[in-house]
Amino acid sequence: MPAFAGMTNKNFMKQIIQTQEAPGAIGPYSQAIKSGDLLFISGQIPLDPKTMQLVGSNAHEQAVQVLTNLQAVLKAAGANISSVVKTTIFLKDMGDFDAVNQVYAGVFKEQHPARSTIEVARLPKDVLVEVEAIARI
Repeated sequence: MPAFAGMTNKNFMKQIIQTQEAPGAIGPYSQAIKSGDLLFISGQIPLDPKTMQLVGSNAHEQAVQVLTNLQAVLKAAGANISSVVKTTIFLKDMGDFDAVNQVYAGVFKEQHPARSTIEVARLPKDVLVEVEAIARI
């Protein structure tokens, strides 16, 4: 029996999630995609959604804006921070881990999602922090 036997096209349908409360995509991608009961949120960077300008001069300030943007996308999809099951944090410098972790812990207070944190050579617009997420809704 095939691995996907019994699954219908409905299981693979996708819905684009878009909100003006988070920065618009700066490339050919969607802010988020809902597929079944899962929500895949594209990497959020510290841009002000109204001006599309960079917010924050350090990792702590940027992480605050990144997680604010993430929560706006979750809200647009009918979800909230407790719906998140997995995050990936991209840092320009792993030395910023503690600063970002402090902000992260203030947002994800209970039922912490699974998480990976990765240091990368460069992020879009030369930001210090980017976070992507998967949520169940």
